[in-house]
Amino acid sequence: MTENLNKKLYKAIVENQTALTDHWLTLRKKRANSIYSADADKKYEKILREQNELTTKTIASSLLDNKEEYHQNLGQWANTVAQSRADLGTPIHEVLEAVHQFRFVIMKYLDRYIAEQGDSISIQHLQKWNHSIHSAIDFMIQEFSKTYYRITRERMNVQHELIAELGAPIIPLGDTIAILPLIGDIDTDRAKRIMDTVPAKCVEKQIDKLCIDLSGVPVVDTMVAQQIYSIIQVLSLLGIKTSLSGIKPEVAMTSVHLGIDFKGTNTFNTLQQALEKMER
Repeated sequence: MTENLNKKLYKAIVENQTALTDHWLTLRKKRANSIYSADADKKYEKILREQNELTTKTIASSLLDNKEEYHQNLGQWANTVAQSRADLGTPIHEVLEAVHQFRFVIMKYLDRYIAEQGDSISIQHLQKWNHSIHSAIDFMIQEFSKTYYRITRERMNVQHELIAELGAPIIPLGDTIAILPLIGDIDTDRAKRIMDTVPAKCVEKQIDKLCIDLSGVPVVDTMVAQQIYSIIQVLSLLGIKTSLSGIKPEVAMTSVHLGIDFKGTNTFNTLQQALEKMER
């Protein structure tokens, strides 16, 4: 008896999916640059309709005694929606707000459905359905949040790797000659990334002559000068001869005051002078 009633409600919700989505979409408000905006492009409304069909199926399938369909729908829904919102850069609070709005819509429908069924629905059935639907939506929010976090975290890591790569680019000029143009401020974190990546890159590319160009570094303080000296020492141990270009007077003064000895390193005012020397 209970299973038949559950299947009947499941079927009713799925069959009314379009009407439920229509009601949900009427709750939208205008908000700038959001897929959920009332005046969003029609292509976004199409996406919302397609994805809300899966939302409805996921919630409805939670009513079935066999939870296999529900868990399959749940995983598909979380991956689909999280990937889509991450691609659009949608803030997570907008997604959660939209899910809560659909919670309101489907609970309204449940009230109407029970009223239409009359006395055939007991208090126990009503309580069970309320619990199933609310639990299903809560789990959907949880799964979406986990998936959204994983996707955005992976993309952030890729961006950090790209930034690190661009922050210390080894540019080959021949089979064994390369330059390392440093541009912008060098803080402790960036200096560590340079130290961690540059020697390995030089070995990988089989570089034996490297010119570190400091023309684009606005300030070379004590920490930066010491890090550059350390990098040169490491490269020297690897058999890589290093030159410095773009040396400013203040850099030279800082090095002298620190007692850093660049006597064994070729230094040049400009990158052009360094490259001419290296080519010869």
